[in-house]
Amino acid sequence: MTLLAHLVEGPASAPPLLLGPSLGTSYALWDAVAPELSATHRVIRWDLPGHGGSAPELIGAGARVGDLAELVLTLADALGVERFAWAGVSLGGAVGLHLAVHHPERVTSLAAVCSSAHFGGARPWEERAALVRREGTAGLADHADSRWFAGDFTVPRLVRDLRAADPGAYAACCDALGAFDLRSRLGDIRVPTLLIAGREDPATPPAHLREIADAVPDATLVELPGASHLAPAQRPEAVLTALRAHFDGLAGRGTAVRREVLGDAYVDRAQARQTPFTARFQDFISRYAWGEIWTDPTLSRRERSLITLTALAAHGHQDELALHVRAARRGGLTPDEIGAALLQTAVYCGVPTANSAFTTAQRVLAEDDQAGGEQHPTDR
Repeated sequence: MTLLAHLVEGPASAPPLLLGPSLGTSYALWDAVAPELSATHRVIRWDLPGHGGSAPELIGAGARVGDLAELVLTLADALGVERFAWAGVSLGGAVGLHLAVHHPERVTSLAAVCSSAHFGGARPWEERAALVRREGTAGLADHADSRWFAGDFTVPRLVRDLRAADPGAYAACCDALGAFDLRSRLGDIRVPTLLIAGREDPATPPAHLREIADAVPDATLVELPGASHLAPAQRPEAVLTALRAHFDGLAGRGTAVRREVLGDAYVDRAQARQTPFTARFQDFISRYAWGEIWTDPTLSRRERSLITLTALAAHGHQDELALHVRAARRGGLTPDEIGAALLQTAVYCGVPTANSAFTTAQRVLAEDDQAGGEQHPTDR
């Protein structure tokens, strides 16, 4: 199986973040941004077919954005990535929009940079595809700076990548852009969505991003002065700031839920105990346990408390069990309901396991009755 060429950066245990490139560029487009994002994410950059290190035969004439999305999902599956955040520029942003509509179970958060829900229809892309199939990409590379960057700015590496792109694969990507129109489906996107526009972008002007922001529920739009089409290359600090604020939203939401369930005093103590060594673990807990699982509306907070109690009892995690007995009481569970959950544990996990759990729960409930029950600080 031939995969898209890719580069993985950051700890394997960090939340995955896929970065998509613009037509004519390689994953070097993200060189000034990806290393910083990899401090808190498992960053996966990839090349379009026939660009950078990706094989041109991965795409053919008449391709669609959905075909590129399937190649990305194949890559994610091969890397063991089930769900991921997404940021993509232009065509890379279109792939992200397609995934958010057609594969919402895979995308946790979306950022479309200098992109669009439509790229002007088929005709201009048919003309460009025909030109490239006939003459290659050298002529486009000669004038790339004026289309990609504002002012006198340039990134020679990216211009070289365009010049070296496979003409057939580049033209097939033009076919995909010409056929792309997701405007009627934007309202179906339900993941947190950020749109970043370059104010001097002639290819996808801010109005294109504004159109997406107006249609996607609760989307956020950021316009960057002094940026043209390849904003991550020309304004990396501004793009990085916007992406961090967007993707860290899960951690912020998780911290809020954590406080609701466990109480402010506990969370304050846990944060005070945080060190550089434990910082990524705390970020992991905030994002996944509290920012995604505890916020999933499929189960109520009461149901999640009951599941958590039985799981902790089954594995003998008595300190954590004590913490979550108090959390269950904060969430409205009665001592009888807690006891019923532990009795269920006795049936399926064994009497000795339940005996220890009942001992812990009885102690905690008695302490709460006597003194209001503050949690002992742990790290979850």
